[in-house]
Amino acid sequence: MALNITDIKSIAHLARIEINEQEAATTLTKLSGILGLIEQMQAVDTKDITPMSHSQNVVQRLREDVVTQTNQREEFQKIAPILGNGSGLPAVQDGLYLVPQVIE
Repeated sequence: MALNITDIKSIAHLARIEINEQEAATTLTKLSGILGLIEQMQAVDTKDITPMSHSQNVVQRLREDVVTQTNQREEFQKIAPILGNGSGLPAVQDGLYLVPQVIE
């Protein structure tokens, strides 16, 4: 893909970047180099190469999936705020906290 100074200025305008002639020329050189490298990489035949997720053969250490804490929901819900209806009961129902409606 061949770029020119007009393309660089257009891209800079779209990105709302102020750029002068010298900066545009420098950017053109750098961007052309990057695009040339991409074209070289795309020209390499990779159809017989197996894709891999990492450059080294690494394996993650896995820990045993064991429950380390007990369910404390009942204890936490005992200290829930009190319902505002004068009943003195915690604001919980079916294991869930009751909160005021904020969306109508």
